[in-house]
Amino acid sequence: MTKERFVSSTFGILVTTLAIFNDWLFIIVIMGLTIGGLYEFFYLIKKKGIPIYSYVGIFIGILLPASIYTRFELTKKWELLFILVAFLLILLMQFARKDNSNAVVGIATTLFGILYVSWFFSFLIKIRFILPSPDGCASQAGINLLGFIILVTKMGDIGALLIGSRLGKHPLIPRISPNKSVEGCLGSFLFSTAAALVAKPLLPNIFSTIHVASLGAFFGGIGQLGDLSESLIKRDCHVKDSGKLLPGMGGVLDIIDSLLFTAPAFYMYISAALNSG
Repeated sequence: MTKERFVSSTFGILVTTLAIFNDWLFIIVIMGLTIGGLYEFFYLIKKKGIPIYSYVGIFIGILLPASIYTRFELTKKWELLFILVAFLLILLMQFARKDNSNAVVGIATTLFGILYVSWFFSFLIKIRFILPSPDGCASQAGINLLGFIILVTKMGDIGALLIGSRLGKHPLIPRISPNKSVEGCLGSFLFSTAAALVAKPLLPNIFSTIHVASLGAFFGGIGQLGDLSESLIKRDCHVKDSGKLLPGMGGVLDIIDSLLFTAPAFYMYISAALNSG
């Protein structure tokens, strides 16, 4: 690990830990990362010459987590209605363009960016407030669940980096990410599983040790899919890092890529488990 990566990692861990426990810092960090992630995504797409509506996409993208945090809902299916309205708005903007080239690609890519970055990442808010306290604030149980999935996901990233950089000899999917190895993939599973077992007290008392270990391995794998998906986007756009937010670690998308997949999956799983329990 380089000095730059160590400093950036330490800073990231500190801010994340504080944000998990503080309501205002939490939403500030979520909104900041959402804006940064959307900006980076749209910047990458622009490099391919695709006509997208980046500023409108960023504006719509920040409204989604804001509405979830404030629990603003016009209907019970507010998020789906919100996405539909966003699609119609982008479509109307396309009508105003004089050039119709790549219209379908531009509309689809803008909407995809909103879903991929903003909507997926906003599930962290849903996890934190999954069991709200009587005053509407996050309960300790929700904070614990948020801490659990972040720890399991990021430890998987660390395991893939440490094991892959030291022992990696067999490429995983070189056409997508030439630096990722089978050994790093196994390291991610191992670290995520170990992190889940250590963090077992953060989960409700309805999961056995074997169940928790399985959860760690499963969400470790989901996190790797998120990492590979972002690598696919960067590969298509011919860039190594999505940005330069943190020296030695890359941009916002490089930091949150695995969480974009684990957060929605964990929310759906834990919601079903709590309802059945």
